[in-house]
Order: sequence, then C-alpha cells, then structure tokens
Amino acid sequence: MFIDYAGPTMPVVCASTGEIRAAQIFVAVLGASNYTFAEATWSQSLPDWLGSHVRGFEFFGGTTVMLVPDNLKSGVTKACRYDPELNPSYQQLASHYSIAVMPARPYKPKDKAKAEAGVLLVERWIMAKLRHQTVFSLAELNHCISALLTELNQKPFKQMPGSRRQWFESLDQPALTPLPKYAYQYTDIKSARVNIDYHLIYDQHLYSVPHHCVGEQVELHAGDKLIEVYFHNKRIATHVRKYYPGMTTEPGHMPEQHAQHQQWTPGRLMNWAQSIGPEVLVWVKGQLQRKDHPEQAYRICLGLLSLNRSYTSERLNKACGIANKESLFKLKNVKAILQSNRDKLPETSPVQLSLLPQDHENIRGAKSFH
Repeated sequence: MFIDYAGPTMPVVCASTGEIRAAQIFVAVLGASNYTFAEATWSQSLPDWLGSHVRGFEFFGGTTVMLVPDNLKSGVTKACRYDPELNPSYQQLASHYSIAVMPARPYKPKDKAKAEAGVLLVERWIMAKLRHQTVFSLAELNHCISALLTELNQKPFKQMPGSRRQWFESLDQPALTPLPKYAYQYTDIKSARVNIDYHLIYDQHLYSVPHHCVGEQVELHAGDKLIEVYFHNKRIATHVRKYYPGMTTEPGHMPEQHAQHQQWTPGRLMNWAQSIGPEVLVWVKGQLQRKDHPEQAYRICLGLLSLNRSYTSERLNKACGIANKESLFKLKNVKAILQSNRDKLPETSPVQLSLLPQDHENIRGAKSFH
C-alpha cells in the first residue's frame, strides 16, 4: 500500500461563523490494482495520519504485507536512505497489523510512483469536481469524496481492460491479510524522566510510578482510556487517563524508607526555605500542608526554591510575602510578581480619607438645592 497526501487542500466553511478551514487529503493506493482510497482530515498530525491508515485498511477489507509511506514527520522520525527511523506509534500500528513499513527514500519519487499517480487522479477526478461545491463539515466533505471515489475506482482503464475495482477483486483482494478482531487505537508514546516526586506529567495531569524509578528514563503510552508506563520494556504502572489538571497517586508507589527518594524530605525543604527567608518558609509550609501526602508538593516547592538561582534571597522573600498576604498558592503567581518587579515597589500606606476639612464655605449641603 502506497501512501501520501495531496498537495492542495479542500476548504470547509463553518456554518455559524463563516470561517474557512483547510482539510488535508490522505491518499492510499494498492500496488497491483491501483485501487484507491482517499479521505479528508483536519491535519497531517500523527493521530490523523494513523487514523487514516486504519480507515484505509477497513475500506480495502484487509491489510497488505508492506506499507510504503512518504517521509512524513508523523510516520518517519528520522529520514535516511538506508535506515529510516519510524515513529514509535507508527511502529506500534505496524506491529498491530503485522505489516512491514518501507518508507520511500528521500528525494526518490519513483519509490512511491503509485502514490504520486494516485494523488494526481484524486486531484483531477475528485478535488477538481468539488472545487465549486461548498461544504460545511468534514463529514460532509468525506461523504462527497466517498461517492466520487466509487466512481473513480469503477472508471474503465484507457489502455488496459477492466477497472481498478475489477483488478482489485481479482489481484489484491485475494492476497490481503484479514483484519484483526480489534482495530488499532492511537497511542501517544513519549520518553520521560521520572521526577523526584515519582510522578510523570502528561496533558497537565500527574501520574505516579513506583518510587524506585525516580530519575530513570521511562516510556509513557497514552491511549484514550489508559496511561501506561514502561521501564526496560516492562510495564510498571497503569492509570485511568484523566482529562483535567491534577494528580493521580497510587498508594503502592509511595516510598517508605527508600534511600534514593529520601534525599528529599519536608524537613530538608523547609530548612532550605528558612535559609532564604521567613516568608519563603511560610509559603513552602503551606504547600506541604495542603497536599494529602507531602511528597506531592515536592515538585512545586523545588520550583520555588530554584528561583533563588535567578533572584536574590531578599527579592524571593518579598515576593513570597506578597503571595502569602494575597493567598497566592501557585508557582506562576510568585514568578509573575518577580518578573513584573512588583516586589520592588514601595509599600503603600493606608489612604487617609479625612484629610480635607469637612466644614468649608464651598461645601454645600442638601439645603442649597431646595
């Protein structure tokens, strides 16, 4: 299966605002029959790229032995003539469907000539026909593409007998591998280093891992429903995925007396804070007390104390004093005070409301307006 994106995009109009958004056109072509699949997506990002593959396999009713994609960043992390490096999620999709991936060599369009020809056909017989039609959603655009795609695949060849559909049924379809029971679900795979609070952050939410992995490089797999963490190809943590800022801590991941983790303790953090200033100590104490487990506050406390590298102790102490007075408990609040130099402003004295005389010849009361 040869894969590429069309160069031109298709406009989609928002019915409520009139805003025009460009849709990308994904094209996949089978090698023997030239049987073609096309669909519109909002982007060429990894989730859309892999999702188009899955829908392409479902359209063909099976999988091929090999995929030949272009060197798109979503699929190929590092393009190389001899040994291209695939994106981990793309590798996972290939493993799920038991397919080999052979990216086209850079600057070698003949490696994916089928895709190049398929893109031209889609541009001429589908996109050109739709250029004067206004669509108001991606689903509507794909419905139009699907109808014209059927027409394209049934169109007779000019110099050969039959059509793409007929050749597909006689050549490619019998050779396809049946689809697995479950379709591939997109999984975002990232490398991360475990913080001293034995948590990893993904999409603004913190997830715990066993405390003995503090400082280690791990691999995080984020699916629609689960967050999984792997260390040396062994799964060490699983969490239900949360779509809001916060922290999820598994009690079994918390340390008891582990030497590697106990280099940081609430006492050590408070001693460091006290050495900077009393207001810093108050702020740090507040963070440690607000969490169910003090370890959960280590990250934000260290973030505050590390500001001492960029700002003097006097400034940091004054900034924490302002934050304590105004109940500002987020690290970004203290940073904003320092960045705006608010801590350098003189303290304002209370405004005296009775400085002017209350009895004066120019002051008139209600009697003056009868």
